[in-house]
Amino acid sequence: MSLNARIQAVLANSDKSARKVEWNKNGSRLSYVSELFGENVFTLAKLQLTLPKPVYARFIQQLKGRQPLDRPTADAVAHAVRVWAMDKGATHFTHWFQPQTGTTAEKHDAFLSLKSTYSGGVEEVSPIDAFSGSQLMQAEPDASSFPNGGIRNTFEARGYTVWDTTSPLFIRQGPHGTSVLYIPSVFISYNGEALDEKTILLRSSEALSNAAVRLLKVIGDSQTKRVSTTLGTEQEYFLVDRGLYSLRPDLKISGRTLIGVVPPKHQQLEDHYFGQIPSRVLATMSETELELFKLGVPVKTRHNEVAPNQFEMAPIFEESTVAVDHNLLAMETLHQVAHRNGLKVLFHEKPFKGINGSGKHCNWSMSTDSGENLLDPTLKPETNYRFLLFLVAVLDAVYKHGGLLRAGIASASNEHRLGANEAPPGIVSAFLGEHLSEVLNAIEGNRDVRSFSQPHLQAVRVGGTQLDLKVSTLPPITRDLTDRNRTSPFAFTGNKFEFRAVGSKQSPSFPVTLLNTAVAASLNLVADALIQQKGAKPEPTIDDVLIVVRKFIQSSKKIRFEGNNYSDEWVKEAESRGLPNIKSCPVAFRQLLEPANKELLVSQGIFTEAELQARYHILNEKYAKDILIEANTLHTMLVQGVLPAAFTYRKELADSVTSLKGLGLEGPEVTALKKLTEVTTAVQKAVEQLNAAIHEIHKHEGDEEANFASTVLLKAMEHAREVTDVLEFEVADKYWPYPKYIELLF
Repeated sequence: MSLNARIQAVLANSDKSARKVEWNKNGSRLSYVSELFGENVFTLAKLQLTLPKPVYARFIQQLKGRQPLDRPTADAVAHAVRVWAMDKGATHFTHWFQPQTGTTAEKHDAFLSLKSTYSGGVEEVSPIDAFSGSQLMQAEPDASSFPNGGIRNTFEARGYTVWDTTSPLFIRQGPHGTSVLYIPSVFISYNGEALDEKTILLRSSEALSNAAVRLLKVIGDSQTKRVSTTLGTEQEYFLVDRGLYSLRPDLKISGRTLIGVVPPKHQQLEDHYFGQIPSRVLATMSETELELFKLGVPVKTRHNEVAPNQFEMAPIFEESTVAVDHNLLAMETLHQVAHRNGLKVLFHEKPFKGINGSGKHCNWSMSTDSGENLLDPTLKPETNYRFLLFLVAVLDAVYKHGGLLRAGIASASNEHRLGANEAPPGIVSAFLGEHLSEVLNAIEGNRDVRSFSQPHLQAVRVGGTQLDLKVSTLPPITRDLTDRNRTSPFAFTGNKFEFRAVGSKQSPSFPVTLLNTAVAASLNLVADALIQQKGAKPEPTIDDVLIVVRKFIQSSKKIRFEGNNYSDEWVKEAESRGLPNIKSCPVAFRQLLEPANKELLVSQGIFTEAELQARYHILNEKYAKDILIEANTLHTMLVQGVLPAAFTYRKELADSVTSLKGLGLEGPEVTALKKLTEVTTAVQKAVEQLNAAIHEIHKHEGDEEANFASTVLLKAMEHAREVTDVLEFEVADKYWPYPKYIELLF
């Protein structure tokens, strides 16, 4: 890679301005977000306008799970959505699904069909636009070409995508002013095994709903028929110049920099977080939001994050299955819009060493079909007995299956972030805050709850406490019941839990599936205990509820931690409590096959044994492949870029030293040459060790290959990086072959 290319990319980056995109207008004014929101979504309201009432009623019954979708209804819906989509420029449709690749998949089919008529034995073919109910409901991709863990083979490759009727259809922009109709779908094998991320999420949602409704019935709620999990995903990401990105093979292939040194200024001044958003970035955010609003994605927040060139967007809470679809849609849209603006979005959890990485904080709760949040503590959580029952069920789930939750966030990329004083460690614990901790401690000790009011500073007020700022011109503010613990992997934040350890690149589907499943099992245990405690009484008394709550408080107490999860003291404390500290992906993946976790996942109907074994195989295989791809990329960069640059600079120094000696002089070039030679030799040796590890890994298979990647290959990469980063300081800047951090981040 030539120095000229690097210089030109840096200069081009400084000249780029924000791309101009016109916001929608309503007459002479800009459209309100509420006016354009969901305009590219085929909502139930739009369907109701196009279908006869009996047909629409049958579809709604199917949507609620009360009867299967019959062929006439499917055909009617297909016709309605085709007309709507084609009126908006759609020429093709696609079943959009989520294979176990970490992203989405789609195949486009045209609405065009051919109709044959025969006259006098002569065939005449006419083009027509058609879309049947069967085409809407189902398609057939090659299942053997996607990760399947041995469930499918090339000689038995059939798989199916099936429309998920709980997620609305939508259109997205295509080429030449056209659009494409997207059909959110699940992906299954010929024999019905789940090959995707969505099927298992739907199963876990059903399991949790059944368990939650059962518990509600025990305490006298016979009105609630369904409980859904809600999810809000805080998506963090980096944006870098696309020209500079294209000159970094490591960023292009692996999504992270495999070599590179942080500049003198990075994030230590804490001036980027919530700072002014750069104009080109703001234009990218705004254009992304415009497209997402039209797609019905309720994006709410945008801001600078802690690290330079790091940002975040966050939506309003939605039902979990839809929220996952919308998160993946948001990532894809941001990727496309960034490209149009000359930027590249990086979703990798740790694209740059030495500065903060990115997460996807999953804010999770449970809500009834009438919209009541079951994790809302209200003003007096100590007397909100429904809340207490659901709270202790969640704590019980996290305590018993913390290792399983750790498996849900394990990946080669997230491994660089977890436990790095920027993200929670490999120890899963739960944070409740001072107020709720006191409530649970008081119930456990069978005593009154300590008062939190401080009359000289604050007075009790709805929503928390009212703080007196001692400034007459400022209004009073309300303080939440709990503080925020940013070091906790699973923190209660007012009326929800924030699962902070989820990686920014991964789909939230798998970790949320595991969380749903664990909570469903614990809700059933709480219901069983309550039924046993109340005996023959029609409903449990308050004392019955408190006895059960107290039991689960005591049994799950070890999972609660209110302190600094980054500290060494917590690591020791967690070990004394018997909490697992899982530091590597292969160890985390094995949690799926631990007897208690396996029994949980199979008994709840989330996985069959074959599906679970396949998932375990896929995770290990992907982990090993990710590390091997990074290792080969690093090896190529060192051999073809870094070492030649060092050799060229060393020759220049050697020529200079020779010239000086010919004149009878000595200078600092001699010292520089010796140091450069020493470090270059170390890099060369590290390359040889890396090459040996790359060849050795091919002798292993399955989980042994993943173990080797984790224990040997990754360490060889880390050593090669360590000495190469020293070399970056020693080689003259004009010879360094790749854009540096200072150019990528500023």
